[in-house]
Amino acid sequence: MSSFKNLRIVDNFYQTSSFFPMPLCLIGTLDEKGENTSFGAYSLVFPYYIAGKDHYAMVLECRNTSNTAKGLIRHGKCTINFIPYSKKNFEQCVNLGFPGDTPEEKMKNFKFHLEDGILKEENPEENYPKVITEAFQVFECSWWSELDNGFDAEVKEEYDGPYHDFNGITSKYGAHFILKVDRILMKEKYYDAIINGVNKKNFCPLPTNWGYRDSKFFWCSDYQKPDAVPIPNRTIDLSSLRYAADRADDVVKFSDDALMMLVKVPRAFLKLVLQGCVNAAKENGWTLITAKEMAIINDKRSKEKKNKNK
Repeated sequence: MSSFKNLRIVDNFYQTSSFFPMPLCLIGTLDEKGENTSFGAYSLVFPYYIAGKDHYAMVLECRNTSNTAKGLIRHGKCTINFIPYSKKNFEQCVNLGFPGDTPEEKMKNFKFHLEDGILKEENPEENYPKVITEAFQVFECSWWSELDNGFDAEVKEEYDGPYHDFNGITSKYGAHFILKVDRILMKEKYYDAIINGVNKKNFCPLPTNWGYRDSKFFWCSDYQKPDAVPIPNRTIDLSSLRYAADRADDVVKFSDDALMMLVKVPRAFLKLVLQGCVNAAKENGWTLITAKEMAIINDKRSKEKKNKNK
């Protein structure tokens, strides 16, 4: 007999039929005139495109008649603000998450401070949603409305279809927005942590939202010190590397000393890494990649990574 009980799956299953860890974010959008910023509390916002695309992106799920949905449909811009945990901050997020309030009602008792983001500094003539000063991290985003022809959405109080598959108005009550991550803003302490190395003292105080239970309370986990477990130190044997390298390209080949520099690459990424080396070899007119050429390739990648982080 199973040690588990079979729990009925109902609407909003992630919070009504399960315990599911989620982020807790405040999403800022512009009002109808495109002048002022209002905020709503969200947890259904997750990474969407993380590699191999022209842009990085998040996906946001929300009610299609929410202030956030209306702001994105009208102006196509938002900020995703990650707030450090405290009970006062959590209470503010709960108040901002109540459905049906107008932007003016939401902002009446708003306790956080606001400032312009980097996009406003770069484009002073444009209007952008404000960012929350108390946030430790902010994503400045724009709606990728071309996907799934989401751009044909209109602001309505009720939607009868037809609906989009994954971007725009996706059901009678719901909407999905694919959001390009245009800028990531980070407070200096946590910027330094990511660039120079994360430890228990400089890890960001992330809250974990668990939704509501019994239609009475919202629940959020307090921040505690994180635990760090080392990445498994696994290596690929030379014969396996040779087998993969010999099939990477008909012309470009790898020496043993070059392959020994790839022994710690996870197998799932080996083909991608080898292809990147082959591409670099063809750009430079190499037919044999030795440790010398691998050092040149690695040095170029390190410089490109530093430039991206500036």
